[in-house]
Parts: sequence; structure tokens; C-alpha cells
Amino acid sequence: MEYSKIVAVTGLPGLYELINSKGDGAIVRSLDDNSTRFASSRIHNFSHLESIEVYTIRENVNLADIFNAMEKDGGKLPEGKNNTAVKKYFEKVYPDIDFDRVYDSDLKKMVKWYDVLKKNKVEIKLSEPEEGIEEEIEEEIEEENEKKPKKTAKKKKK
Repeated sequence: MEYSKIVAVTGLPGLYELINSKGDGAIVRSLDDNSTRFASSRIHNFSHLESIEVYTIRENVNLADIFNAMEKDGGKLPEGKNNTAVKKYFEKVYPDIDFDRVYDSDLKKMVKWYDVLKKNKVEIKLSEPEEGIEEEIEEEIEEENEKKPKKTAKKKKK
């Protein structure tokens, strides 16, 4: 199972593996009980874990960076229901988190998600962008700009 295929679905507890996406939703498999279901995009929003960032006192960091710091700490997780213990845990593991903007509920969710990922043996690794994509996009933009007619300033007659 790839980290890049893991999503959080609003209105549904836990994490899901994205099996297939359709125009009106997606087919997802729960990492908790392996049940497969259709989640409508009219009701639910999907967030790839790869795209989630966490506020820090410096620049925002990817959620994978937080998970990797948790792994380096040895994987000993705090009691999930105790706000104080969870906050102290993150102060030790990743002290740069901006605790004014990251809520206790977010911290608890990160602990739960990390635990689910470890139980399912998901390697927490960001996917590499395909090589050359950035250059292709820049080339396409340059080509589009060359196709546009150039505007010249016209002098007004007095």
C-alpha cells in the first residue's frame, strides 16, 4: 500500500486507500476493517495525506515530516484521549509546531492516523514528482505567451 493513495474522507472516521476515482466520487477501502465503499463527492471531500501541511512557527511542513519525526522518537504514542499528554508528546517530538493554530483535535488525529499507518505497514514516504514535468509546464507557458498577439501602444492624435 502506497502513502500517496491514502486519503482522509470528511464525514467518515479513519483513513482510506483510494482504489478508484470517478466523476461523482471515489471507491475507497477502509484501513481499519478493509471494507470497500463508494464515497460520493457531493457529500464528502477527499484529502490526500501527501497534500496535508501542518502549521509551524517557521514554514508549514508536510504531514509526512511529522510522521517521520514520530517514527524517529521510537513510535511510543501518548494516550489518545489526554490532551495534555498529546501536546507534551508533540512538544518533544516536533517542537516547531504552532500550537496556537494546530488544535488539540488535530494533534489527536495525527496520533490516530500514525497508529493506523503503522498497523497497516504503510511506508510514510512522499512520492517524487515526475522528472521533467516542471520543465514541460514552463515550455507550454512560454509557447502560449508567444502565440498571444503583442499589444503595442498607440499614440493619440491631438
